[in-house]
Amino acid sequence: MYGDQTLEELESMVVKRARELGAEILAFQSNSEGALIDFIQAEAPEAAGIIVNPGALTHYGLSLRDALEDSALPVIEVHLSDIHAREEWRRKSVIEPITRKQISGKGGQGYIDALEILVAELKESK
Repeated sequence: MYGDQTLEELESMVVKRARELGAEILAFQSNSEGALIDFIQAEAPEAAGIIVNPGALTHYGLSLRDALEDSALPVIEVHLSDIHAREEWRRKSVIEPITRKQISGKGGQGYIDALEILVAELKESK
């Protein structure tokens, strides 16, 4: 369902593509909603955008949503699996309404797609 790439492999793939696009990535993973919020609040002032895989927080992480929205940065939501083809309760994202796009079900390629979309939008807005 989630593929066989490790977190380190996914990060390496995204960092490599970011370099090719002239972008820099700061990756962060936590199972704690508070740690995610602290990271967003600490890093947002220096960031240009956010790519987030909220995992189970997709469905109920309202404080994560608030932190993402308060950052005033463009946000792209990524899911390795297709949340819309899973259980009914997994199909609703409280994060999606504040995102530029949601990418779901493309495995690790979803992160690359999100990066390419975000970099293109940022270049276009300059």
